[in-house]
Amino acid sequence: MRAKPEDWWRVRAAGDGISHIDEPHILEFYRCNVWHVRGRDRDMLVDSGMGVVSLREWVPLVTERPLEAVASHTHFDHVGCHHEFPCRSCHGAEAHLLRAPTRANTYADKYVTDDIFTTLPPLPYQSSLYAVERAPATRLLWDGDRIDLGDRSFEVIHTPGHSPGGIALWEAATGVLISGDIVYDGPLIESDDPGEMRQYFASMKRLFDLPVRVVHGGHFASYDGARHRAIIGDWLARRDR
Repeated sequence: MRAKPEDWWRVRAAGDGISHIDEPHILEFYRCNVWHVRGRDRDMLVDSGMGVVSLREWVPLVTERPLEAVASHTHFDHVGCHHEFPCRSCHGAEAHLLRAPTRANTYADKYVTDDIFTTLPPLPYQSSLYAVERAPATRLLWDGDRIDLGDRSFEVIHTPGHSPGGIALWEAATGVLISGDIVYDGPLIESDDPGEMRQYFASMKRLFDLPVRVVHGGHFASYDGARHRAIIGDWLARRDR
């Protein structure tokens, strides 16, 4: 049983001019949240899913206006359709991964099997042959940079720990945080490496202090500021012992 391409993507309104795009035939733990943000002058797309079905072909929303496709980080489930967009941004620490992705450096070799799907993608997809297509960045992002959409502006916050070039995007005017995979309301992927855990700890402390109203994470459901502080507060408390 395989899904039809027209049924692969799902689009829902998330408020604040933001749309939630995802792939419902992927199990929730592996299913990336794709965020489309409407601006006055241009739009922003944060992450792009696995790339097993074209995003541009089947989701008209992403082709309506000029758009900057931003990678929260370069794991396979977040940048699979980045090659479809002419304007591509990522943190400089992971630009080499977008330029030359492999099954190993995108973690596809570790996670991509038929078991991550509830319904397989359309033919000719095969899990054993899956690979992210190269999509060299046209813009490198660094901590403190801004993504300007005309009437709204998102600050780039470098959040290493889950990945070296992970970023979150913070819109202070609305209290919206697009957090990538550093924090979301579900099981977090952490490293056993002491250096990476120190980075993760510092990133979480930095995000805890933001006056967040709503968080749109890289996985699972969005949540409010109180839940944000509870998730990070509990995480920090467990690692302070």
